[in-house]
Amino acid sequence: MDIFDIILKEIEDVLSRVNTQEMNHTLSCLDKKHRIFVGGEGRSGLVARGFAMRLMHLGYTVYVAGETITPDLAAEDLFIGVSGSGASANVVNDAAKARNAGCRLLAITGKHDSPLAEASDAVLCVPGTANGDTGDDSGSVQLLSSLFDQSLHIVLDALCLAVSLRDVTDNTSATDSYW
Repeated sequence: MDIFDIILKEIEDVLSRVNTQEMNHTLSCLDKKHRIFVGGEGRSGLVARGFAMRLMHLGYTVYVAGETITPDLAAEDLFIGVSGSGASANVVNDAAKARNAGCRLLAITGKHDSPLAEASDAVLCVPGTANGDTGDDSGSVQLLSSLFDQSLHIVLDALCLAVSLRDVTDNTSATDSYW
């Protein structure tokens, strides 16, 4: 088996364990009536930025936390915190600030039992290896959080595809499952 086959098998395993109800709930959290703020650190933060850009391409008002042009959070905004471990200090702190501003919180993480997930109104778990996972928790031959980041990118692109399909019908309350 070559390295590409190993990586693809690992990603396939993670994607098979993403909960479709969580995907549908995440889809329902995304609407054009409310501003969306996305925060993440490191490579996961880069994937989160790509997600924000794609949502912008789809006509959403979206900002990346910490950018110089990002406005203040307000009640009813949606803050999406992205962290494989769910414990990234800046993401957890940004989520707390968002909560204090009255925002809805969505955690996209690899860990249901994490500070970010526990503080959030909704969780989308992408159960790929995150930084700090070792031994049996690792589940990957890849370095650091590569498996989480790769799987995260695919999950968020799939989510954007579902958003675009839903929005074409102008039915933001669509309950059709795309997964």
